Amino acid sequence: MSSNLAGRHVRTQTSSIVATTVCFLVVALVLTGLMAHVVVTITRSANEIDDARASRAADAAIGAFVARLSGTTTDNAIWDDAYRATSSPTAADWAYENWGKTSADYPLYDGAVVIGPDRSSVVSAYAKGKPFQPSAFFGQAFYRQINAAADPAKAPVVNFIKTESGIALIASQAIQPFEAAGELPKLSTLSFYKEFTSEVLDALSNEHELEGLHLEATPKPEFLNTPIKDMKGAVIGYLVWPSKAPGSTVFRQVTPYLAASVAILSLFLVGVLLVGASEARRLRQLAQAALFEAGHDNLSGLLNRHGLLGLLDDIEDSDAAPLRLYLVDLDGFKAVNDAWGHAVGDDLIRMVSKALMACHPEILAAARLGGDEFALVHVGSATCEDMERTILALFAEPFKIDGRTIEVGASIGAAARHGGVEPLELLRRADMALYRAKANGRGQAVEYDPELDQERQRVAELEGRLKGAIKSGAIEAVFQPLVSATSGAVTGLEALARWRTPTGNISPEIFIPLAERCGLIDALGVHMLRTSIEHAKNWPDLALSVNVSPVQLCNPEFAAEVISVLQELDFNPKRLTLEITEGVLMTNPDQARRSIDQLKRVGIKFALDDFGCGYASIGALRQFGFDRMKIDRSLVSALDEGANGADVLRATISLAIALQIPVTAEGIENSRQAAILREAGCDQLQGYLMGRPMSAHDISSKLEEESAA
Repeated sequence: MSSNLAGRHVRTQTSSIVATTVCFLVVALVLTGLMAHVVVTITRSANEIDDARASRAADAAIGAFVARLSGTTTDNAIWDDAYRATSSPTAADWAYENWGKTSADYPLYDGAVVIGPDRSSVVSAYAKGKPFQPSAFFGQAFYRQINAAADPAKAPVVNFIKTESGIALIASQAIQPFEAAGELPKLSTLSFYKEFTSEVLDALSNEHELEGLHLEATPKPEFLNTPIKDMKGAVIGYLVWPSKAPGSTVFRQVTPYLAASVAILSLFLVGVLLVGASEARRLRQLAQAALFEAGHDNLSGLLNRHGLLGLLDDIEDSDAAPLRLYLVDLDGFKAVNDAWGHAVGDDLIRMVSKALMACHPEILAAARLGGDEFALVHVGSATCEDMERTILALFAEPFKIDGRTIEVGASIGAAARHGGVEPLELLRRADMALYRAKANGRGQAVEYDPELDQERQRVAELEGRLKGAIKSGAIEAVFQPLVSATSGAVTGLEALARWRTPTGNISPEIFIPLAERCGLIDALGVHMLRTSIEHAKNWPDLALSVNVSPVQLCNPEFAAEVISVLQELDFNPKRLTLEITEGVLMTNPDQARRSIDQLKRVGIKFALDDFGCGYASIGALRQFGFDRMKIDRSLVSALDEGANGADVLRATISLAIALQIPVTAEGIENSRQAAILREAGCDQLQGYLMGRPMSAHDISSKLEEESAA
């Protein structure tokens, strides 16, 4: 019995040991399974987190790629010089010098294409500095892109496109002036493209931590993939890169130790958690960096336009200290880029950005809106005048960059926010004020006034009236006599434009600059030339002088238009003198020289008008071969104002005589002035003393009276 009891006890202990062993085994297996499940879950999660991070990085890489090309396109398409150049016969040469040649080694684009206003003709197309055919390279998708981008807009059309050699990003935008004055004609279109080359992919890989990034036509299941779509939404390729799989790497490292110790397993779990937390922090930092970049300018670190509008939207108005927005545009910045290069220009932008941000303690924020235009947000008690003086004082001294002395000025437009004005409207008002400040001259500051909008409306209406007046012939020609200094006889007539309206006369000082700004000066010039010649044919013994705008003379078609009018009206070219000012010698001397030479070959003479108030050099006078020099009326009026006025006038006339150029003096109002000018060597006189501007009928009557006498 004791034996049975002992057996039962042994079996009980054995069973207990077995049960305990099994229990421990089961617990161990369960713990092992749970641990394995946890490890596998963490491994998979780490891989998925990194893959998600990599996918976002790929999207960010594409976005940065698009933003760079888009910004470059806007900087070049919204450009007054480009707009004028692409509307001229030298468009192809200009496009090559500024874009085509640059594409040979420019990092921001591989090729540049300019399409004419008809949206089909190729004005210029260069890839890597060599000409190419866009239709062959891009296919018909290129012209769909051009049609989408041909109308004026402030943002380019950007799409990926399939090429004969792979995939490229192409940005297209209408070439337009920075500020459009009235309705624009059909515009040429500028396109920049950048191919997905191995170098580009390597750069994106380095910038966004996408090791092994490459391009494939189809997705690779074993890799991470981001589709690239064209403008129709069709997938034309994939960015492909291997997953880093950090969880799997860690798992392989700790696998030998999992069976050895729960402590090691715990340490592993802690390590994974730390890695996950670190990765989460890094992802948050990347997200914060992307958010910062979306609202800030890369070059200066200031807010960009998007960031500025967001800030203005967030700031609440205060009656005690209303918010003011100041727009600051640098005067002379283009000359800095032209003289020293864009690297120095970028350094100057950074220096100006720091100076503007720190110029006053009440400056809440600063922004760079593009190019050389900045914005300052001011909230405080300082007056607008104080702020403007503070800003302008920053540019009183030159900037020092690598031993160079750089001088730039600034124009300021200011607008205060009252009554819940929307950010875009506030920006528009400040921009209107800036436009007026720039029109007033360098170093000016203007605060917005509703009168600016009203004036803009009046100018727009006046443009329409001017166009109608030119078409209907309402702008008339009057004539002022040109008199021989020796005999007193009328030897010629200068034609002057007059615009009489039912509400009063409009001064040429108003409508001629307006015609130049709004593109009507060529039509006005041809109208005045034709009208003047039609009247001058009635005075066969007199020469005719007609003023020419520098804008006209710089038009490559100008000479042909003048010759055509002379032939049509059968007028002797040798009777015609065209008067030009010194400004044309400075702005576009090459085109001016071509036009002058072409017209002088048919017998037309040229007079340099308003000499003495500009900067024409003796070399320029010789180079252009003027037939006559007209002394500016300011030198004549100076005869009555100071003791040295006569000496300056005689010296100026002596210069012309030394160059063997006949001299006309204008603005003569009394006989004393006429006597001094005769004695100094002027051979022709003009002014109220000789005769005021008269109608053609009055000129004919005056000539008949002189003939009868």
